[in-house]
Amino acid sequence: MTSAVRHLTEAGFLGKFYIDGEWRKPTGLATAIVVNPAIEQPVAEIALGDDEDVDCAVVAARKAFTGWSRKPAAERAALLDRVHGLLLDRLELFAQAITCEMGAAITYARRAQVPLAAEHIRVARDNLATYPFIATRGSTAIMREAIGVCGLITPWNWPLYQITAKVAPALAAGCTVVLKPSELSPLSALLFAKVMDDAGCPPGVFNLVNGTGPVVGTGLASHPQVDMISITGSTRAGVLVAQAAAPTVKRVAQELGGKSPNIILPDADLSRAVPLGVAAAFRNLGQSCSAPTRMLVSRSQMAKVEILAAAAASELVVGDPLAESTTHGPIANPPQFERIQAMIGIGLEEGAKLVIGGPGRPNDLQVGFYARPTIFSNVNRDMRIAQEEIFGPVLSIIPYDTVDGAVEIANDTVYGLGAHVQGTDIETMQAVAGQIRSGQVHLNYPDWDPNAPFGGYKRSGNGREYGREGMEEYLETKAVLGFYR
Repeated sequence: MTSAVRHLTEAGFLGKFYIDGEWRKPTGLATAIVVNPAIEQPVAEIALGDDEDVDCAVVAARKAFTGWSRKPAAERAALLDRVHGLLLDRLELFAQAITCEMGAAITYARRAQVPLAAEHIRVARDNLATYPFIATRGSTAIMREAIGVCGLITPWNWPLYQITAKVAPALAAGCTVVLKPSELSPLSALLFAKVMDDAGCPPGVFNLVNGTGPVVGTGLASHPQVDMISITGSTRAGVLVAQAAAPTVKRVAQELGGKSPNIILPDADLSRAVPLGVAAAFRNLGQSCSAPTRMLVSRSQMAKVEILAAAAASELVVGDPLAESTTHGPIANPPQFERIQAMIGIGLEEGAKLVIGGPGRPNDLQVGFYARPTIFSNVNRDMRIAQEEIFGPVLSIIPYDTVDGAVEIANDTVYGLGAHVQGTDIETMQAVAGQIRSGQVHLNYPDWDPNAPFGGYKRSGNGREYGREGMEEYLETKAVLGFYR
C-alpha cells in the first residue's frame, strides 16, 4: 500500500464524497476498484455516486454561488494561493497517488504531472489579480460575470493536471463547481479535495462526486441547475455529454481527442527535430490528447529519420514506475492496453513499415500493462493508424513531397487540437503554422506555456483552457447601457 492510499484509507475518504464542505457517505452502495496498472492488482475501492448524490452536490454549489461570486477578487485569489502552496507541499503524496492509479513513472509524476498542475492554480490566481471584470465602451459598461454552477468532468490520463486546469479558472471567475474525476484514477482527486478543505474553501464552492460517465457525468450534464459543463475526454464522451446538456441549453466546453501532426520541414536540424519529436509523441506514454503522433517528413529524408527515430525510442526505459531509472511506466488501464495492441496489429496488417517496437509487452515484463514504444514508417495518410487516435506509444512517420502537401496531410483529419512545426526559417514556420487548423501550434519545441490557450478545432472540441482565455470560458458577458454619464 502506497503512502497515498494509506493516507486516504486512514482518513476514511475512499468511500466518501466531498459535498458542502463535508466528507459524506454516498446514498447508494455502488463501488469501483482502483487497479495499479504496474502490478495488475487492486489497491483501493471507491464509492460511486448516483443522481441523488449529484443533486445534493449541485444544490450545495447553487446555495454557495451568490456569496462566492460576490467575493472580492482578492479573496478568491487568496484561496487559490493557499491551494497552490498546499499542493506543492504535498507534491510527493500526489506523485505517488498518480503513479499508483495510472502508472506514470514516479520521476515524471514529480517533475511534470504535479508541478504543471500547480501552475494552473498559480496562473488563475495571477490572472484574477489583473482581470478587468468591468470595461467601458462609450456610455456602456461591459461586465464579465461568473456563469454559475459548473460541472467539471476530468479524464484519467492527466488526473490532477486536468482537475486544476478546470477548477482554478472556474473558482477565479467566481463560479462554484461539482467535480467528477475519472473513476479509473480517483486517488489524486480525493487528495485534491482534502487540499481544498484544508485551504479553507467555503462550503459548497468546491464539491466532488466520484462516479461513472453514464450516471454522474450524464447527471451533471442534464441537471437544470448546472449552468455549464466542461469535459476533457474522448470525442465520443464529449458528444454524449453535449447531447445530455442540450435540453437545458447550458454552455458546454469540450477538450476532446486529437491526432496531432509534427511537420519536419526540409531545412530542419534532423538530429534535434526527430529525437525531440519522438519524446513529444511518447510523453506520458502517448496518453495525451495533443501528442504529436504523426511525424510528417520529406520523402527524401525518410531513411535518415527512421534511423534517428529508432535510436531515440530505444533509449526509453519502460518498466517499474517506482524505479528512478524508468522513463515510462505501464499503460493506465486494461481497455487502453488492448486498444493499443489492436492498433499496432492493424498497422502491421495495413502494410506500414515497423521501425521499432511492435505488439506485446517488452520482453522482460510479464506482469503489468506495459506496451512497447512502437514506430511505423511509410505510413499512408489513409491508414487507420494515421487517422485514429490510438492514445498510446505509437508514432506514424508519413512522407510528403512538398511543404504544401505536408500542410494538406496535417489538416487531413477530423481532429485539430495541437500541431508542431520544425525548421530553421522562422518565416516559413510561421506561414505553415498559420495554415494548420488546430488550437495550438508549437514551433521548434518551445517551453510549455501555462498562459497559452489550449483547445481544439473540429472534433477536438470547442472552448479554451489555460491562461486568461481559460478563465473567460466561465464568464458571461453583460452589457449595461447608460451605465456611465
